[in-house]
Amino acid sequence: MTTKISKDGIEETPSLVAAHHKLTRADLNRVALRSCGLEWDWNYERQMNMGFCYCMLPVIEKLYDTPEDRSIAMQRHMEFFNTTPHLATLIFGITAAMEEQNAADAAFDTESINNVKISLMGPLAGIGDSFIWGTLRIIATGVGVSLAAQGNVLGPLLFLLLFNIPAQGLRFWLMHVGYKLGSGFLQKIQESGLMTTLTYGASVLGLMVIGSMTAENVSITVPLTIGSGDAVTSLGEIVNTIMPGLLPLSFTLLLYWLVSKKQVKTTTLLVVLVGIGLVGSYFGILAAE
Repeated sequence: MTTKISKDGIEETPSLVAAHHKLTRADLNRVALRSCGLEWDWNYERQMNMGFCYCMLPVIEKLYDTPEDRSIAMQRHMEFFNTTPHLATLIFGITAAMEEQNAADAAFDTESINNVKISLMGPLAGIGDSFIWGTLRIIATGVGVSLAAQGNVLGPLLFLLLFNIPAQGLRFWLMHVGYKLGSGFLQKIQESGLMTTLTYGASVLGLMVIGSMTAENVSITVPLTIGSGDAVTSLGEIVNTIMPGLLPLSFTLLLYWLVSKKQVKTTTLLVVLVGIGLVGSYFGILAAE
């Protein structure tokens, strides 16, 4: 960085990065594209730190000329990092803007870069997990599974499109939003309470979709009957008079409890369910719908 002397003899420091160090849209898009591999080097010690450093390499190589400066910048981004991958580019954009400022200002406090990352990754993970995994993925799954259950080959394709077009589009859009708005953006949203409201709303919507999927796709038919002659009553009908869909709902909640509370593997449950279905069908306890 160079300085110049004004006519009044006052030393002036340029506030902007030199032209060849100014980040462009292409640089930001390269970071967003690399973010698709953010979890490739996930580890139990610092989780996404290596992926974060890898994604930031285009920025580091553009802003810093010497191997020493690049090494320092890379080490700076090897600290612990973890958030929803699809929204991480908002932090990448903010970090890129701060790195650009650091390259232009020798007095810039580099500790603030990691402080901003640490302060943002938690709130972003909360809202990202609710929107991406708890809402968008569930909606896409519901549409795809419904079509696939009818034998429509577009089911899996539509699932991939409905999930990936918004999710991957967010990567690039948030990268530029973060770069333009800077580090104070998410703090303002969090302080206003808007982030909490959005997270709650997304969670409610996701639960509604899960509930509708349970009613639509989970079916348990019990052919057992009580009584004889004209007084025969189906056991399944008795349960449905108490509450329609009670058996599928109870069964779904049981599986959720086993997975979330008892940490039972889903593969184990699948094997057990197949076994229960075969045995129940053989003895006439369960039947196809």
